[in-house]
Amino acid sequence: MDIMTFKMPRYHEIPKVGLYLEQTVKYINESLEPLGCVEITSSMISNYVKKRYIERPVRKQYSEEQIARLFFIVIAKQVLSMENIVLLFGLQNEGYSVERAYDKFCDDLEEMLHSLFTMQEMPEEQDEEIPEEIRMLRSVIIAVSHIIYLNHRFRVVRAAAGDGEAS
Repeated sequence: MDIMTFKMPRYHEIPKVGLYLEQTVKYINESLEPLGCVEITSSMISNYVKKRYIERPVRKQYSEEQIARLFFIVIAKQVLSMENIVLLFGLQNEGYSVERAYDKFCDDLEEMLHSLFTMQEMPEEQDEEIPEEIRMLRSVIIAVSHIIYLNHRFRVVRAAAGDGEAS
């Protein structure tokens, strides 16, 4: 799969049976591999649990809600501090279920990446009365999408020059 056909797993597609730590790492990293610049490790997840950014796994298994939050953390931490990610979680929790917020994040990220990589016009906000937390999330998606695009283009340039691999 390449970045042009990249799809985030939607909430209902995340395994309903709990995944152990290594399975969670593998699932997230394989899902995000086409982006080429985002990755998570077991120690990162353990640290997020220790600092209570996500809940402790039940019987050492991570639920779909925890995995959805980890997907968001892995992507958003490219442009936000963990302190701001936690604050954004709090804002989102006030008005949206984790499932709804996560799926909206997936839709918007894919739409923004598609626009960037196909050189189409950027999607515009339709409603001027969009809640602040949605505007903030949209800004995160725009920033992350541009970083992913630039990293991809730099890999392509290096590969063309014979200095590395393109994806």
